[in-house]
Amino acid sequence: MKFGSNLAIIGQDNLRRIVLCERDRPCGANIGLIDLTARYALDNGSHIVVEGILHADRNGAMLQDLVRAHRGASRCYYLHVPFEETLVRHATKPDAEYLAHVTEAHLRDWYQEKDLLPGGLETVIDAASALDDTVQQILRESGLDRGLPIDL
Repeated sequence: MKFGSNLAIIGQDNLRRIVLCERDRPCGANIGLIDLTARYALDNGSHIVVEGILHADRNGAMLQDLVRAHRGASRCYYLHVPFEETLVRHATKPDAEYLAHVTEAHLRDWYQEKDLLPGGLETVIDAASALDDTVQQILRESGLDRGLPIDL
């Protein structure tokens, strides 16, 4: 882990697909579970990353409430990957079973171009940004580059 043990990564797919065995749908139980998990981690001293394909129409209110309620600095990022590049990246996944199951038609159905939260809450990161550059940008802008990670 790049930052340390006090960084909680809250993955939408993990909570939705693995924990709840739920499809992505409006008003899904995963939205509340993401919120509860994020708040629990924050209340217990962790920094958090909420990650996934978090459609604004389904998750926007929860994410905005989470940012509003957080006592510390909050930063939101949107990785803008055009659909054609999404297809290229998808094809590089090492899980052959997943690739056979999740087709281009699925991706086309899920994809929403620049699905941003209202109010300019997110910083848009272009698909051309290298992974290390993106990580460094987020660490710098969030202030996490100025503090040492805490090993709990």
